[in-house]
Amino acid sequence: MEFDELLQARRSVHEYSDETIEDSTLESIFEAATLAPSGYNLQPWEFLALRDDDRKSTLREVAYGQDHVVEADTAIVVLGHTDPMAHAEPVFDDWLAKGYLPNEEVRDGLVESVEDMAAMPESDRQTWATRSTALAAMTLMYAARDRGISSCPMEGFDSDALVESFDIPDEYEPVMLITLGYAADGTGDVENDRKKRRSVDQVVHYGEFDPGRETYAAADD
Repeated sequence: MEFDELLQARRSVHEYSDETIEDSTLESIFEAATLAPSGYNLQPWEFLALRDDDRKSTLREVAYGQDHVVEADTAIVVLGHTDPMAHAEPVFDDWLAKGYLPNEEVRDGLVESVEDMAAMPESDRQTWATRSTALAAMTLMYAARDRGISSCPMEGFDSDALVESFDIPDEYEPVMLITLGYAADGTGDVENDRKKRRSVDQVVHYGEFDPGRETYAAADD
């Protein structure tokens, strides 16, 4: 699918059919998500994929009873690792081996820079992890749509209850939930009128930032 077509075709879908996503298709979606960019290429994302009815029911409980969590073929908990050092050394070893770095001294300097990031306050590390992980989540949803599979990103969940229910280690930040499945008939079709989007004139500021009251008033028309 051409990318512009893909952009137009994606919808957030809440109603799913009973059709099962093939394991190989799901694997290819996750593989595509791993190609997302991240700061220093540190790739802080992890995905907890839930396909069992009981596990999805547990997730629905912490997602304030949202039924599409269990109706979708797969519900995904998107997690961000808040320790920048978690994957730093093998990442920079790869850079060195492939000639992206001139020598080990530069590699060691990059490791020290990331060690400084790891010393940031917890809130800053959570923000860092969320930024990169959100890029992977969006990549995952586009990859799904390219394979004919619908999705819905979800921010409505009890983070503390999720961590407790699924034994998520402290160093991981729950970023969002994503449901994946084949849309029910007539749901999420590209032919459906898209919900209104703010115009380019309302969201882009060239040279200096000046949102102005008229911009926000126009968005409500």
